[in-house]
Amino acid sequence: MSVFLTAEWNYLINITYAVDPKVLLPHLPKGLSLDIIDGKAFVSFVAFEFNDVKVKGFRIPFHRKFPEINLRFYVNKNGKRGVVFIKEYVPKYFVALIANKIYNEPYSAIKMNYSIQEAENGLSVKHSFCINDKWFNISVTGENKLYTPGKDSIEHFFKEHEIGFGKDKSENTIEYKVEHPIWEIYPVKNIESTICFEKIYGKKWAFLDSEKPHNVLLAKGSKIKVFDKS
Repeated sequence: MSVFLTAEWNYLINITYAVDPKVLLPHLPKGLSLDIIDGKAFVSFVAFEFNDVKVKGFRIPFHRKFPEINLRFYVNKNGKRGVVFIKEYVPKYFVALIANKIYNEPYSAIKMNYSIQEAENGLSVKHSFCINDKWFNISVTGENKLYTPGKDSIEHFFKEHEIGFGKDKSENTIEYKVEHPIWEIYPVKNIESTICFEKIYGKKWAFLDSEKPHNVLLAKGSKIKVFDKS
């Protein structure tokens, strides 16, 4: 299987909520099951930096570095664990177009910006994005003490997935491999957010606005490879 895209995914914020599995069943591609822990399924808001993007080995002009945010959930196919994306946002129209055309992924292009501030005693990552003329912000501060959670940890569960799953335009399930080394994480000290899930993702997700996160992590990230779909 050939490589479709290479890039770096850096400074990944992952804010995860435990939800009733029934909420996610309408989004579940055929042949997959939800990853369930103690009767709960999970949905994550993820924000990160895309850097040094190459498609089929070629750089795209003016698309070297930009942010992404997405809403995703966790699935299983015959022991292969992966993720399904509910919605993904980037500030680059061409990236959204390619993702929609090639992978039928639910991408949209919006106004976005982000900042990363590193200091000896900490790291601060902030993302801002505009939807329907309304700006939202998410900021996470972590200790500058990287460590690698064990493979049986909940942090490992939420950050390490080698398969992306989705649906083609005929509702058939597609999958693609994502390859990267195991990510280190920063201990999270503080989180500030003006995110409104109802306004960003619709009324169905309004309940998340009053939910306490099940887990919050900040991962360093790495170089990644995304392979052609199958």
